[in-house]
Amino acid sequence: MDLNSVNIFAMVVQSGSFSGASKKSGIPVATISRRVTELENVLGVRLLERSTRHLRPTEAGNVFFEQAQHGLDQLQQARLALQERERDLVGTLRLSLPPNFEPWWQIIRKFQQQYINVKVDILITERKIGLIEEGIDVVLRVGEALHQSAIVRDLGVFRHRLVASPQFIQTHGEPKTPEALLSLPCAAWNNHKPPLTWCLGSETLVIEPVLQVNDFAQLKYHVMQGVCISEFPPFLVDKEIQNGDLVPLLSDYPLPKQSLSLLFPSRQNVSRIVRTYIDFCLIEARDMLDG
Repeated sequence: MDLNSVNIFAMVVQSGSFSGASKKSGIPVATISRRVTELENVLGVRLLERSTRHLRPTEAGNVFFEQAQHGLDQLQQARLALQERERDLVGTLRLSLPPNFEPWWQIIRKFQQQYINVKVDILITERKIGLIEEGIDVVLRVGEALHQSAIVRDLGVFRHRLVASPQFIQTHGEPKTPEALLSLPCAAWNNHKPPLTWCLGSETLVIEPVLQVNDFAQLKYHVMQGVCISEFPPFLVDKEIQNGDLVPLLSDYPLPKQSLSLLFPSRQNVSRIVRTYIDFCLIEARDMLDG
């Protein structure tokens, strides 16, 4: 049964005529008449008595109208409740983030401080997410965002930084060219795609790391201990560089740009919570990347 046809029938009864329902709804009279007839055919009963001068519901029409009107009122209340919920930003935001992306923890905290009735459910993973299948509202993606069924919003770009501790440089010396890294202990993010390469300026090196791990916290620990050299997102090491606890290396040979983006399932029927979160992130990410 078509709920639109039920609603049209209710408007006809309330208005007392097809023309009255047409004025109220903006739907042509012919369309209203056809939709009521289709509803009668589906129900297998006559709902309206029609004549050239009068239109009134049959006994069956009165019974159906009373029950239908109750249901339509409840649907309207449900719709208004949803609209109110959207206005107040009440609900759960389901996100997926890559591991160790610490600046985003701060962004989420600031978002929840501003929208105190939004709960956040986070999945930490490197793998490709099936947004609809896994019920994820928004994915934060580092690197190329290829996803056939998702909308992509670019947040900006950044470059990783190659760093070592002062202790490491005192022991091993500071490399002056990319080739010098080949004789030094290096650690790297484990992307499970051998061979492991670092692109420094126009040069590409095949690295044989002493440590591979998909955890920047562990990489940072070993670099801070003076064990090795590694590369990090700038926002994970900028503070240590400013404090002198880490030293940037080979600044004349920059690592490639990394893109940062948000993925979400569809432009249509996106909740206000999701839209507000995306707009919030566009501003915060710009400040994060610029800073």
